Amino acid sequence: MAAAAVTAATKGNGGGAGRTGAGEASGARKKKGGGPVATAYLVIYNVVMTAGWLVIAVGLVRAYLAKGSYHSLYYSIEKPLKFFQTGALLEILHCAIGIVPSSVVVTSFQVMSRVFLIWAVTHSVKEVQSEDSVLLFVIAWTITEIIRYSFYTFSLLNHLPYLIKWARYTLFIVLYPMGVSGELLTIYAALPFVRQAGLYSISLPNKYNFSFDYYAFLILVMIAYIPVFPQLYFHMIHQRRKVLSHTEEHKKSE
Repeated sequence: MAAAAVTAATKGNGGGAGRTGAGEASGARKKKGGGPVATAYLVIYNVVMTAGWLVIAVGLVRAYLAKGSYHSLYYSIEKPLKFFQTGALLEILHCAIGIVPSSVVVTSFQVMSRVFLIWAVTHSVKEVQSEDSVLLFVIAWTITEIIRYSFYTFSLLNHLPYLIKWARYTLFIVLYPMGVSGELLTIYAALPFVRQAGLYSISLPNKYNFSFDYYAFLILVMIAYIPVFPQLYFHMIHQRRKVLSHTEEHKKSE
């Protein structure tokens, strides 16, 4: 979850912790002999995902214009958000079968962290769905994913506009802290309701002699952000300098 907006700048270059994106990996796949069928599939996948997150963006804008308020906009895009974020699980499969040369473990962690926030927190704790913090991470995710999937699509087609490349390696400066803040505030808002309802917790005694405190687990998740956030953020700053400076040098050489 700490990688909420990290995708804007580093997936494919260690994003969040090293996740390679479908499109950005195209060069590596070509070197490995990736076939045209795999490339065509990835183009279609990225186009569909770009369109899906655009639908979410349009839904947010339309709901805001209709209501005249940004409060509780989550309900207007709940279904497509769940569908397309869950659809990112396919990225784990892409790594597993080798059409995207990235770590299955790292990709699984990053995708599942978002899916966890959507289903195990926001969906499961209805009371937090009207929180402004939910809108905060939803907006960050939406902008991030539109840029990311567009980047991958154009990279696969070997026609990457500089504007998209610049946006991918620049907007994370705002989107990453914004997304992380929304995620943390949402988990924090869910804590009292989780504790009151004993949500997903397992108490002793039981036949398996096993206990689990979901409330404590969520607190540990929040604490995990502390060491992860600065490492990822400064890694992205480094990647931005390297990638964009290389682009500028290439332009000058031409």
